This record gives sequence, structure tokens and C-alpha cells, in this order.
Amino acid sequence: MENIMKLARERGIYVIEDTAQATGTEYIFSDGTRKKAGTIGIIGTTSFFPSKNLGCYGDGGALFTSDEAIAGKIRSIANHGMKVKYHHDDIGINSRLDTIQAAVLNVKLKYLDRFNAARKSVADFYDKALAGCNSIILPERSSFSSHIFHQYTIRVKNGKRDELRKFLDSAGIPSMIYYPVPLHVQDAYRYLGYGENDFPVTSLLCKEVLSLPMHPDMEQEQLDHIVLNILKFFLKQ
Repeated sequence: MENIMKLARERGIYVIEDTAQATGTEYIFSDGTRKKAGTIGIIGTTSFFPSKNLGCYGDGGALFTSDEAIAGKIRSIANHGMKVKYHHDDIGINSRLDTIQAAVLNVKLKYLDRFNAARKSVADFYDKALAGCNSIILPERSSFSSHIFHQYTIRVKNGKRDELRKFLDSAGIPSMIYYPVPLHVQDAYRYLGYGENDFPVTSLLCKEVLSLPMHPDMEQEQLDHIVLNILKFFLKQ
């Protein structure tokens, strides 16, 4: 983010952050300054979808900014373009968070740091328990940011990802692939003319990634069951 912000200042570009999977993460600048994800650019965005680290009961999201003019424009657009009822200053939409979602978030917000710490503990266990398995690549952690582990995503080598997923499913262990189809081969972007081989690293990742169970309330028995079955699968290979 430090280099991105430097380039943006030089070119006069606004930076808008997507923190849907990073709520609570901190970025550490070279001078030691720490900032939360979503507070670095001119606007921060996030999702309150139930599966997120800070999720509501249904659908929801938010934009954050310290710029009063931008904040006023955002509020107007989210409220049918109105600042005063029945007077439309902008072409807007109905994007107001309903009261039930706000109430759920208001309760859960105070637990966010605790939930994120619990996720990190789960990730620490996975890291230690799977460190000796040469058939998978564990998630990387950087020295210049914290990690809140919205997902714990491994990479499975040698084309064994789908076999491992099927094996885990037979043991009652859910897993997900985030994400199976890369952007450059999505139908919406066909007009750009890219083929699968134009982004070989992206295409490879989509064939290797597998997200293991991850949430703040996981029990040690569950974690042991997951890890033992992963190791069992590769011992059979």
C-alpha cells in the first residue's frame, strides 16, 4: 500500500480500498506507522455478508471516508440521491442498511478483535500441523501487515487438489475453492481477447487453491480431525 499511495499521489489518482476480506487488518508503513485497512485510501469499502469477519444477518456493506464532501455525496447516492426528503440532488439508489442488520453489527463490532485473534490461533495451528507436508503450500504472512484470516487457503501441488477435496468431503470435512474461474476467462471480459494461457500464474492458482474450515469457534477436536485427514490423504499417495 505504501508504494501504491506514493504512485497515486504522484499521478493524482484516488485510491479506493476493498477490505471485504480484511476488516481489522493493519498495514505497517516503513516509518513504523500503522493504519487499519480501509483507512489508507480516500475511500474504504467493506462487505457485511454473513460469512465475513464482521458479518450481519443478511446482506450489507459500508463505505468509509474522512472527506466530508465525499461522505455527503455517498450518503446522498445511497438515499435515492436525496439530502432533503423528496428533493433529489443526485441520481441515486436505495442502499440503506436496514435496522436489523445495523443492530446485529452493533453487537458484533465489539467482538471483532477477539474473533480475528481466534482466527489467527486457528491459522497458527494449521501452519504448525501442516508445516511438514511437502505436497501443499501454506498461506504466506508478510512482515508489513497483519493477517485476519478471512480464509485459510492452501495450495495443493501436483494436480491433487480435487482429489484431496473429495477425500475431505468423505470424512465430513467441508472445503471451498476461492475462486475456480479467473477474471480473464470470464464471459464478461471475453471482449478483451485474453485466453487461459495469457495469465499462467493466475490459471495455476485457480487449479491449486483450497480453503480449509476457518471460523472463530473451531474446537481442537475439529482441527485435529481436519489435519489428520489431510496428512492421511498424502501418506496414501
